[in-house]
Amino acid sequence: MLYDVIAAVERSKKFDFIEVINSSISCAMNTNFPSIVNILLIEKGLNETLNEYLTNAASNKVQDIFIIMADMPLVTEKQITELTELHGDIVIAPGSGGGTNVLSIHNPDKFHVDYYGTSFLDHLRIANEANQSIDVYDSFLVSTDMDEPDDLVELLIHGHGHAVEYLRSTGIDLDTSTGRLNLSNMKK
Repeated sequence: MLYDVIAAVERSKKFDFIEVINSSISCAMNTNFPSIVNILLIEKGLNETLNEYLTNAASNKVQDIFIIMADMPLVTEKQITELTELHGDIVIAPGSGGGTNVLSIHNPDKFHVDYYGTSFLDHLRIANEANQSIDVYDSFLVSTDMDEPDDLVELLIHGHGHAVEYLRSTGIDLDTSTGRLNLSNMKK
């Protein structure tokens, strides 16, 4: 899924570099990422890590931080481009179930993240409390993240990248008569 997200971000041609924040050493050692990708290893939780990242960005006078989750293999460069063309101080793309899949933050010194639970509502509240203008980007492809096994159905229907290829290579496919996963050919 991460490859698909990186590919969409890279194809949008909206960013000079991509930083992947991850706790996996195997991710950091992967040499198949494009040259504009920098892997940052973390040992903290998501909120603590991202808030520290935003604080450091603000200290270094960096603006326009774009945070996108790695479990969104349906996102394309079209959505990335559309997200970057919105003008709110905070651009939020909700995920299914009330989460937050994308945050575009113009002023990192005036915002902090609060993921988990209904983070979309939390991020709206945080932006409002900081008197930041908000644009909400509502998109099926951006809201569809891979949190539950049933989410894989959407990947099999709408996916075109590495994630769907991998899923099919394991023998998992779609039973089109029921709209459910077919695990009968799954490789053990």
